[in-house]
Amino acid sequence: MRYDISVENIKCGGCANTITTRLNEMDIIDSCEVDIEKGIVSISGDEARREEVTQLLHKLGYPESGTAEGLEAAKAKAKSFVSCAVGRINS
Repeated sequence: MRYDISVENIKCGGCANTITTRLNEMDIIDSCEVDIEKGIVSISGDEARREEVTQLLHKLGYPESGTAEGLEAAKAKAKSFVSCAVGRINS
């Protein structure tokens, strides 16, 4: 099954690379794609385990849109900068 997750903090190809690399490591995902401009991660896999995917995205600094506020949002943004840099190095 295919489903989309709208996330925050996606800025570039480095971000997308980190997201796709880490999500594709999960055995519950068949494939994923990132639309940088729209901030959408498209997942092909078991939608019943969507929560696990959103938790990993949040841990990487890309929380689902509307789920992080205040200090939590600031922490997520800082994590996304690190993820972005790692994604650029690894691509």
